[in-house]
Formats: sequence, structure tokens, C-alpha cells
Amino acid sequence: MPQMIFVNLPVKDLDTTKAFFGKLGFSFNPQFSDDKTACLVISDTIFAMLLTEPRFKEFTKKEIADTSRTTEVLLALSAESREKVDEMADTALASGGSPANEPLDHGFMYGRSFQDPDGHTWEVIWMDPSAVEGGQG
Repeated sequence: MPQMIFVNLPVKDLDTTKAFFGKLGFSFNPQFSDDKTACLVISDTIFAMLLTEPRFKEFTKKEIADTSRTTEVLLALSAESREKVDEMADTALASGGSPANEPLDHGFMYGRSFQDPDGHTWEVIWMDPSAVEGGQG
């Protein structure tokens, strides 16, 4: 069985967050979702567990990061092309997301970022396969 990752993220309003990621084309696994948790399917092996803040607090003794002031994690997703990077970032911004960082364009690598409604920073990156194979970077 391949190794999987489950990134746990606190959310203020689960319905708003689910609607946002639904507009980006993501689905949810109902088997691991309830009224306090939504299992966002990113790929066959990558998932984000979106937990209401009270539910998230059950898993940590620490304070939940205030994403309006601090960054607790940067989430980077690969994209198939520069166009797919722009498509996802533009859709995120039009669907309730907000700008995060300036676009990154190194020719062989292109990326944009946005914040979801809960202030988590998501980066969408495309890398030229020939540059990766050739060891540039």
C-alpha cells in the first residue's frame, strides 16, 4: 500500500470551506466526513482533513494559529501546466480566496498562491518536466 498523507487543517465554517474547495474541482470522501470534519481528496494518496476549530482543538494542546497574523503551513500542489496554475489560482480568487504571495516565474518553474477562506496558504506550481529530468533548478 502506498504511503498516504492526511494534512489536518482547522476551519472556521466547514460549509464555506467545502463550497470553496468544491468550486476548485475537489471532491470529499464521505466515509471520513461528518458535521465537524470533511475529508478533502487531493489525490489517491493525499488528503486534507478539514476540521472545525473545536474538533481540531481535540487533537492538540497548543493554540490554533491565527492565520490573519501567522503562517502555520504552506501547502504546495503541483499542476500539469502554467495554464492549470492560472486556472486554479483565478478560480480560488473568484470563489472567496484571497491573494497570498506574488507570482513566481523562473521560466522552467511557474507558480501562484492564494489563501483559502480560513487563511491557509496554498501554492500551485508547474515545473517543466524537461528541466526536472535534466536536473535544473
